[in-house]
Amino acid sequence: MWQPRSDYLPEDRAQEFARYATVTSDMLRSRKERPRRVKMLMRDFIEDSLYNPNYGYFSKQAVIFSPGEPFDFNRIQDEPEFNRQLAERWRSIEDALDEKEYDETRQLWHTPTELFKPYYGEAIARYLVTNYKLSLYPYHDLLIYEMGAGNGTLMMNVLDYIRDTDPEVYARTKFRVIEVSDALSQLQTRQLSRTLNAEGHRDKVEIINRSVFDWNTYVSSPCFFLALEVFDNFAHDSIRFDPVTEEPLQGSVLIDADGEFYEFYTKQIDPITARFLRVRNVACPSYQNSNITGSRFLRQLRAKLPLAPNLTNPEWIPTRLMQFFDILYKYFPAHRLVTSDFRVLPDAVKGVNAPVVQTRFKRRMVPVSTPLVEQGYFDILFPTDFVTMEHMYRAVTGKLTKVLTHEDFLRRWAYVEDTETRNGENPLLSWYKNASVMTTV
Repeated sequence: MWQPRSDYLPEDRAQEFARYATVTSDMLRSRKERPRRVKMLMRDFIEDSLYNPNYGYFSKQAVIFSPGEPFDFNRIQDEPEFNRQLAERWRSIEDALDEKEYDETRQLWHTPTELFKPYYGEAIARYLVTNYKLSLYPYHDLLIYEMGAGNGTLMMNVLDYIRDTDPEVYARTKFRVIEVSDALSQLQTRQLSRTLNAEGHRDKVEIINRSVFDWNTYVSSPCFFLALEVFDNFAHDSIRFDPVTEEPLQGSVLIDADGEFYEFYTKQIDPITARFLRVRNVACPSYQNSNITGSRFLRQLRAKLPLAPNLTNPEWIPTRLMQFFDILYKYFPAHRLVTSDFRVLPDAVKGVNAPVVQTRFKRRMVPVSTPLVEQGYFDILFPTDFVTMEHMYRAVTGKLTKVLTHEDFLRRWAYVEDTETRNGENPLLSWYKNASVMTTV
């Protein structure tokens, strides 16, 4: 059992680590209070922090920004004016929320679906309809699954577009949302009742309030599976390596009687993490561990220096993402995946593929340097290594893929003139430069 050496010598908690029971995020779902005197794998700690039904970040804290009426980009002078209008709407929404209930820790964040509605959703709809008509129409219905649908805005924009532009395809369309959050699934249901226009979609939509990782229904029909900006919040495992032997050690979190967190690494690798490392070694033969550099001789010399670290910096591996690909392979064999996420993120904690851990306090974003923080109050989001993800997806599902930058995908499928400002700038294309899109081909 190892505690990584750092700039300070941590208090030894080895006896507690041996004595405390091991729990998982599934075991904690029914708990209403944050656990103490337990230990768990890092991925279970992150999963519990984000998704616990009673105190998780997405269950209780997160509010997705909606700007109200769409921005009229063609009347906006330039991007600075768009930024000003966005800031004004953001401020007015927070003011209105504070009038109802003041909350200095409100977690409010935006998505491209909301900022660029309906144009972003229409681009996704064009992609879906075009590929549906190329290979599935008229022999199959247009079956769409969306995981993590937020406010339900993408669902509404996609259905509006299909109904208005292709009634024959709309007649064959079914839209199913898989939503882990009780609050968001209720919000999505209310979306279908807000206007007569929205109510027209009611018989097209099914909202399934369940984690995708609990899915157990076999779907034989061809379908499109949308997963937009959700992989960044999938739990990861933390792996460090012995810098001399290159042996991996897996990270766990100990929570003591006072609710303090301690990070431990052991040579016992759990089956899910071991499988991820095996599949990656086979699927990504060119993968290089950037944590281990130089010859073994030089690494041995460095290890003998006073206070030299006994482990490398952590590598954060997307084990939960691999499990999602397993779900697709087992229960959605005829799926076509459409996913977008961030390749890189600023202000990340230390390590390879490391997350950003942040919270909002008094309307300001506050990043911190570790994911070992009070469960439910911090967003923990990871960059997506699209090269590794693409190889892993192909290895698990046997399907081929295509990766484009966010901008290139939208140039192909959006009517970019709709979001062009008067001086020719285009926020739809210039925002989210750090994102990419992967699709099944």
